[in-house]
Amino acid sequence: MNINHDPLHSWRLWQEAQSLSERTISERASVIRNLLDFAGAEALTITPDDIIGFTGQAHLSSSSKATYHATIRAYCLWLVKTGRREDNPALLTPTPKRVRGAARPISTNQLGVMLEVANRRRTRMMILLAAGAGLRIHEVAKFHGQDLDRVSGIITVTGKGGSTAMIPADESIMAEQHLFPVDDYWFPSYNRDQPHVHRTAVYQAIAGTMKRAGISATPHQIRHWYGTTLLDEGVDVRIVQEMMRHKTLATTQLYTRVHMRQMMAGSRRLRVPAAA
Repeated sequence: MNINHDPLHSWRLWQEAQSLSERTISERASVIRNLLDFAGAEALTITPDDIIGFTGQAHLSSSSKATYHATIRAYCLWLVKTGRREDNPALLTPTPKRVRGAARPISTNQLGVMLEVANRRRTRMMILLAAGAGLRIHEVAKFHGQDLDRVSGIITVTGKGGSTAMIPADESIMAEQHLFPVDDYWFPSYNRDQPHVHRTAVYQAIAGTMKRAGISATPHQIRHWYGTTLLDEGVDVRIVQEMMRHKTLATTQLYTRVHMRQMMAGSRRLRVPAAA
């Protein structure tokens, strides 16, 4: 077999053998294809200048630059490991700095308006799953009736990296769960070849609701609201980390915003001693 034949397909098989999620594999493949298109290069002929030019595009956010570079590093390392290249072009490029972000939650009033103007039952439930359980857009898309224990109110969700967790469903979800199937996907696709809607369909449905509500935000900011509101209501940040299913506390801190009144309350607990 020719080792240079269809490298991207071979890389896919490599990642599948690592048990990476289909979403991760597809997104990585998209990055590499976009790099090749940008540079006019072949899969085995990427140069350091190609990588620098692609990840340095002015319109990309710092987060996107860092994510793309990480994918390219993984791809180039695989090329070397499997003998497809002797050199690693990614090692001759700077690693973009990932700028620490800030929480951008929608407000509780905005969430209320969204639920009011949601003109379809399934769109309303999509919003509730994001707001009442902190589900990501792709997790909402594949939500199945069996993912919810209707007695205990516990949701079992498989998220990033194929990790599975159990989280409580908010009362708003439980109040309307009877409107959705027990043994089928809650958001079946109109395409017979797909069992459930694609994440882009969920994104568009929620984004459309935001637009009608006059809200300038993204669907992911509902998840920001989930984390920030939990913290604001006094839930310990470690519990919030578990509920948002983050591997590190640092990631949770990006999604949660500490309000000034909370900082002031914390400050009032200080007991500075009087001068000796």
